Amino acid sequence: MLENLNLKKKLSREDYKRILPGLQTRLYDLEKACWDNEVPTIIVFEGWDASGKGTTIAAVTQRLDPRGFKLYPITSARTYEQQRPWLWRFWLRVPNRGEMVIFDHSWYGRVLEERVERTIPEKAWRQAYRDIVEFERMLADDGTAILKFFLHIDKKEQRKRFQLIESNPLEAWRVTKADWARHKKYNQYLLAYEEMLELTESEYAPWTIVEAASKWHTRRRVFEAIITALEKRLGDKAPPRNESSVAVSKDAELRAAMESLGGGGL
Repeated sequence: MLENLNLKKKLSREDYKRILPGLQTRLYDLEKACWDNEVPTIIVFEGWDASGKGTTIAAVTQRLDPRGFKLYPITSARTYEQQRPWLWRFWLRVPNRGEMVIFDHSWYGRVLEERVERTIPEKAWRQAYRDIVEFERMLADDGTAILKFFLHIDKKEQRKRFQLIESNPLEAWRVTKADWARHKKYNQYLLAYEEMLELTESEYAPWTIVEAASKWHTRRRVFEAIITALEKRLGDKAPPRNESSVAVSKDAELRAAMESLGGGGL
């Protein structure tokens, strides 16, 4: 399935810069509308190492109201967390009414890294599929909007990105021996990813697979998917679009001024 994706999809930096202010302004308006209407939102980011999850999250949250969202980077369960039901630590992080919660990695590690690296028995990760579906269904039934993104790159592109990061003395620390070890198991992870996508796809918690070879294309796809989903969830409570917004124009001017001073962050 993933091998059939068109990873040549691209978007120029100039086109991205042109549409970004409007996307960020629209997402900000929807964040506020969700807050006002007490609609909780969960956004999950999964994908290959070096596929751009962190930079995409940074772009999505750059112009949001920080009071309205929380970001949780998920790592391996700590010792005391391992003594409780495995979803316990995620239940503690579900959003309050009106709040947006973003997961950089998530409960899907149970059927991905923990599966491939064999840190848990096969019976445990197979049972986790049922736990995940029930967990998401319970949240959706309670009114939570759930969006799940999988950022996909091929093995050649991942190796290229690792090497590029390692060539920068200030960034080389980001690529570890564990990253290279997972890279060598690319095909095993590919099988785990495809099974995960197939068994946890649902109407109430759908996956959006993003062709992530172009970071500009990736960010636009994520923005548009979140905006569409939140508009659908809010229905007639969604704020009207304002295509000729003065605020968007001023935002673009401010962005240009920041870039000229070396303070850009696209």
